[in-house]
Amino acid sequence: MAGKQAKILTSGQLRLAVAEAGRSRHGRRDQAMLLLSVKAGLRAGEIAGLTWPMVETSDGHLGDRIELRDGIAKMGSGRMIPLHPDLRQVLMRLRRRRGPSGYVIESERGGPLRASSVVNWFKAFYGELGFAGCSSHSGRRTFITRAARLVHRVRGSLRDVQQLAGHRSIEQTQRYIDGDSHAKRRLVALV
Repeated sequence: MAGKQAKILTSGQLRLAVAEAGRSRHGRRDQAMLLLSVKAGLRAGEIAGLTWPMVETSDGHLGDRIELRDGIAKMGSGRMIPLHPDLRQVLMRLRRRRGPSGYVIESERGGPLRASSVVNWFKAFYGELGFAGCSSHSGRRTFITRAARLVHRVRGSLRDVQQLAGHRSIEQTQRYIDGDSHAKRRLVALV
């Protein structure tokens, strides 16, 4: 895929992916990985490095946001990301089977996954589903594109999307946003 952007997921593909991930051998973990990508916009390295204290309150309860620390974020772009209800629900179920390492996403042996293992998991998973052009970055692109399309509904701006993505510039965020031909036609009809 050199030189090409990862494909974004349609709503139908996302529903199928969540269902299939839940049926896998490590269903809770796999659903959590998928939703951390699509509903929180995390990169593979951020998914691999996420620890329970980053999603828990100081008294040990599951919080309402991810406090992504600079140390695991690309170029120190730590940030606060509110937890989507679907992601929160999956994390609550996964937390009941919490492993010894303290990492949210663990290997079969109980240690953290490497970022490359997360990338490989997404490649194999999307390949099994027949999602051509999808990679570990597809969830992140889907998150950013959807957020950009919906931000006006909450009276937000592209700056809010930029901050959720952990980008240093609006231009970088704009490169992630996929266009929509149908929306363009509707927009021109309104002008």
